[in-house]
Amino acid sequence: MTQAIPSIHLFLISDSIGETALKVAQAAIVQFPSIESVLHKWVFISKDEDLSSLKKSLIDHQGIALLTLADQNLAEEITQFCQTHDLDYFNLLQPLTQLIEKRTLVKPSQEAGAQHELDAAYFKRIEAMEFASKYDDGNNPSIFDEADILLLGISRTSKTPLSMYLATLGYKVTNLPLIPENSLPDSLFKIDRKKIIGLTNDLEIIQKFRQKRMEEFGIQGASQYASRSRIQAELDYADQIYQQLECPVINVADRSIEETAQLIIQDMDNAINH
Repeated sequence: MTQAIPSIHLFLISDSIGETALKVAQAAIVQFPSIESVLHKWVFISKDEDLSSLKKSLIDHQGIALLTLADQNLAEEITQFCQTHDLDYFNLLQPLTQLIEKRTLVKPSQEAGAQHELDAAYFKRIEAMEFASKYDDGNNPSIFDEADILLLGISRTSKTPLSMYLATLGYKVTNLPLIPENSLPDSLFKIDRKKIIGLTNDLEIIQKFRQKRMEEFGIQGASQYASRSRIQAELDYADQIYQQLECPVINVADRSIEETAQLIIQDMDNAINH
């Protein structure tokens, strides 16, 4: 008997276009190539009555709710519904104090200035996520100097998922794909070198991901994109750029996004303090 393919339904719920939720969902999905993932986009939600059909669909599909709602009342409505019906949810914009309060059952203090500081951190995270989403994949190199971190790497080195994860921590991150045939933007050589991190991966892992990508697009047979010689040439090209920039290089092979992100943060801290 053929084993059923596991499936999961992700509900992207936003009071805007839902681009941030989509990027995060895609970054997570790519880690599970054997799972069938279905995305349900519910965007421009602004009133309680918008939620009735959403709630029914969540139950019908036993979906996971991924929220980017600035309206806390709407966010609370959905999270309470998910809790009542034992549905999983993740609020990308939820302030850290709420998570700590939930875990410890301790109320946050009401010290003067505490809410102002929370709001500042809260909006910093939102700004960082919007920045990472808007300037993903080398979009508009002229803003490189505005970023806290610039990630470089060839295809399949986790640039986008790392950018989005670091953004949830408040870092403004952009990334640039390294392609031998494409010239590098002048802005790459004008920004603070301490902001630059090079990413690499094992050849076999990259080849596996690229072959999977080709299958998803219905491309059969041999392809230069997934050939060992092409991948090795790209890796060698990236190494040359990293040496020229004298930037730290992190191999993402066999590392989780969270682990790699911590290594990036450590490298950034070391560069700043030395």
